[in-house]
Amino acid sequence: MIDTHCHLFKGEYDELDVLLENIKKAGIICIVNGCDMVSNNEVLELSNKFDFIYSAIGFHPSEVDNLPDNYLKFLEENINCVVAIGEIGLDYYWVKDNKNEQIELFESQLKLAEKYNKPVIVHSRNAWNDTYNILSKYKVRGVIHAFSGSLEMANKFIKLGFKLGIGGVITFKKCNLKDVIKEVDIKDIVLETDSPYLSPEPVRGKQNSPLNLKYIAEFISNIKDISYIDVCKITSNNASKLFDL
Repeated sequence: MIDTHCHLFKGEYDELDVLLENIKKAGIICIVNGCDMVSNNEVLELSNKFDFIYSAIGFHPSEVDNLPDNYLKFLEENINCVVAIGEIGLDYYWVKDNKNEQIELFESQLKLAEKYNKPVIVHSRNAWNDTYNILSKYKVRGVIHAFSGSLEMANKFIKLGFKLGIGGVITFKKCNLKDVIKEVDIKDIVLETDSPYLSPEPVRGKQNSPLNLKYIAEFISNIKDISYIDVCKITSNNASKLFDL
């Protein structure tokens, strides 16, 4: 299986080395996403050390007020070391008075992705329309991370060439995402955990890890009435093609 979005950082896990060994034993491939300069450097270090870890680097919208002056130079210098630019995007949930700055940051990274033909891993919270309209302007492909929108919006992103990143939220009892994913072709889905966040049922409330990817695959298998093995194979193939793994 391939976890297309996780954050395996020293500051998040007490025994990261043990976890990494268990992930390796389980045969899980991870795309670890950075979000600021510190985590981006840690991602690059991890991917150099472990052959089952690939790196995605980028600057999250929450970092818009703390950007280093050389952030684009840093991304460009490391572009050949990563499989994607991410986690990037828009987040209007916490702060709404810096939308223009967020959009500028988002577009600057999309331009870089377009220039080097790199996929992007996109964060979008309370910003579906802006995210879609901006992505429509660029020749880029990638993943809509933690997708939670409507079926209409899902289809719009899919038509742009994006996969939907589906994680633990789909297993929550009051989540309507399951109704959307029932109608979406499995070829348009990739799996993710967003570890250490958003643990799926039945481990909700505990620290998440890529080892919990199996619960997400099992849930998708049940709602789409296809085998667990097929979910793993097809979503892994989707990710492998997209990120050229």
